[in-house]
Amino acid sequence: MEKITIISIRKPSEKNLNRDLQWFSESLGLFNERDKERSCFRIFVELIKATRRKTALSSDEIAARANLSRGTIIHHLNKLVDSGLIISYQNRYLLRVDNLEELVGEIQKDVLRTLNDLKQIALDLDDELGLLKRKNNEEKILDF
Repeated sequence: MEKITIISIRKPSEKNLNRDLQWFSESLGLFNERDKERSCFRIFVELIKATRRKTALSSDEIAARANLSRGTIIHHLNKLVDSGLIISYQNRYLLRVDNLEELVGEIQKDVLRTLNDLKQIALDLDDELGLLKRKNNEEKILDF
């Protein structure tokens, strides 16, 4: 099960690498009110750096680089794995794909697959529940 969170927030008006990365991360739901130290963001940045170097990191390596406790690291790594943003292989972690554009593409595929599944189930439920489906060519009752 993947839990995908997308938050629609205003994109930064001026180009700034750190601000853009924060916006990207916040749009993916990596920030929340309880995460006062922005731990999840810091972990995500370390994983981006590791991906650029084509290496995977252990939780201990991430903890040392992000200056966070191993418990905090494990908590956020689980969240990132559950969201489908990163993968775990032999207790090492890295981004799911080689770059952020591909990551968004993979998230898009995940969302579309989930929406298609929802739509199919909705059609089946409508049929079983006897809910009427409006036809596009029906006349509107009120015409303004």
